[in-house]
Amino acid sequence: MPAAARLATAVVLTGIAAVGCGTISAVSLQPVAGNVSVVASGTASAGGSAKASTTRKGKPSPSPSPTASRSHKPSGSATKKPSPSASATGDPAPSGSSAPTQTPSQAPPPTDPPPADCQQSFVPSYFYDGGLWDQAIDTSPTPSVMFLNVDNGPGTGPVSHFQGLVQTAQQHGITVLGYVSTVYATVPIAQVEAQIADYKAWYGVNGIMLDLTQGEQSALSYYQTLYDYIHSEISGAIIWLNVGAFPDSSFMSVANVIMVFEGSYASFEGDSVPGWVDQYPRNRFAQVIYDTPEADLSTAASVAWSRQAGYLFVTDLGDPNPYAALPSYWSTEAGTVAATC
Repeated sequence: MPAAARLATAVVLTGIAAVGCGTISAVSLQPVAGNVSVVASGTASAGGSAKASTTRKGKPSPSPSPTASRSHKPSGSATKKPSPSASATGDPAPSGSSAPTQTPSQAPPPTDPPPADCQQSFVPSYFYDGGLWDQAIDTSPTPSVMFLNVDNGPGTGPVSHFQGLVQTAQQHGITVLGYVSTVYATVPIAQVEAQIADYKAWYGVNGIMLDLTQGEQSALSYYQTLYDYIHSEISGAIIWLNVGAFPDSSFMSVANVIMVFEGSYASFEGDSVPGWVDQYPRNRFAQVIYDTPEADLSTAASVAWSRQAGYLFVTDLGDPNPYAALPSYWSTEAGTVAATC
């Protein structure tokens, strides 16, 4: 994951039990009629991009070690920024990285998508610690989606530690998405495609999360190219875009889910939603709210729901790294978010 102090706006970053909501699969990217109206503190012009006010957070870059304990946390700098000139497979993995026990060639397909009126938790699992992965996977209801970030991308070779975690998550019906940063459409497309191919070959992911997405209409062709490539590589691929704010509405055609808020609870209270959003079901949008006290968890989930957030991650962690671990109230959050199901 990119360890970066983010440059733009607040961004958004899902869990439902098998008997309840389950994980997502590829869905129609067309608007739906008659959806519930959006409740928001403001609106943007239809088709426009509503700008958020907070700074996007960086995600720590794990440094996998084959001898690391499952209780160890990843190393990395919260201010490190991903470089567009980095190699196509990301930063070099440390010497001695464990050899893969298995190289998956095909990811298990996600289960059927949950109903659009069902809010789901998801986990930006930007950590090496297998114990944290296990905690998320073993939660009831389970998170719908988890992100895999080996080393600001897939790294330079498969790591058995992460292969095992991905397979375990998928066996529990969780959609696992490989993390790739586009640095606002400045990373060469061939470099992004190489990382996508590595995620598929080494980890058998269900799809890709493209971070630091440029949400202006002028960048649409860049993401359309990546959308087409991902589907050519991964059967039934799920694609998330982390824009940081509501993008131009045309971006709904190149992603299953768009992350439209990533910021503190204090900044979340003043966020706004563009009018075109109510043409789509909630399961097309995701949000992350950090620095959220447990006393405000229920309110945060309710307000996010009113703002069309079908996928939600809330945490009490904040600067310098809201993603270092799961929130202290994770088990409570899973039930709170799934209350609509």
